[in-house]
Amino acid sequence: MAEIRVNPTRMELKKLQARYTTARRGHKLLKDKRDELMKRFLDVVREDKLLRERVEVSLGRVYKSFSVAGAVGSPKMLQEALICPKKEGSLDVTYKNLMSVTVPEFKMEIVGDNVAEGFNYGLAFTSGELDASLRELNSLLEDMIRMAELEKTAQLLAEEIEKTRRRVNALEYIMMPQYLAAIKTIKMKLDENDRGNTTRLMKVKDMMLKAQLEQKQYTDEEE
Repeated sequence: MAEIRVNPTRMELKKLQARYTTARRGHKLLKDKRDELMKRFLDVVREDKLLRERVEVSLGRVYKSFSVAGAVGSPKMLQEALICPKKEGSLDVTYKNLMSVTVPEFKMEIVGDNVAEGFNYGLAFTSGELDASLRELNSLLEDMIRMAELEKTAQLLAEEIEKTRRRVNALEYIMMPQYLAAIKTIKMKLDENDRGNTTRLMKVKDMMLKAQLEQKQYTDEEE
């Protein structure tokens, strides 16, 4: 770990102590942010897991009904039934701030004929299995959009958690130890200087006392 090179003065000591106090405060705030991000991330992941399980079960039913419809009817019938959709959808994306992370919110709006039923073909030459599969698939649209929203949110939160974790580690294992080591070095140097000054003062005092004694002895001898 590289050391911080500073002049061993009391001014530098005060500056480093202030920086260390700021680093400790920032470290605590970042740790709290990381913990809260982890909590939000786990909530999103749990909701996404439950939603994905429900969607996968429903998609299994959709594929089964569609396979039956394909077996009952002809491929040409399925192609003609599904080739010309009579409705369309628009996806609106808005954004919100979640723990300083900008996450998306999706909203789907479908317009067209037979929107409620989910049919975009005539019913005369199609099977009931095709109706059931498309009805089931239409009911999954909202859940799938919500799932996409959750998974994008989880991705963005994971990236922010990683950034915050690196900042916490940088403060905890690099910056703060460097400040402490520099503070310790400056204190040792200042203490050494104080001891040196004290020693010099004592020597000067001894020299002055000795000079006074010699002067007194010289004065006494003259008398």
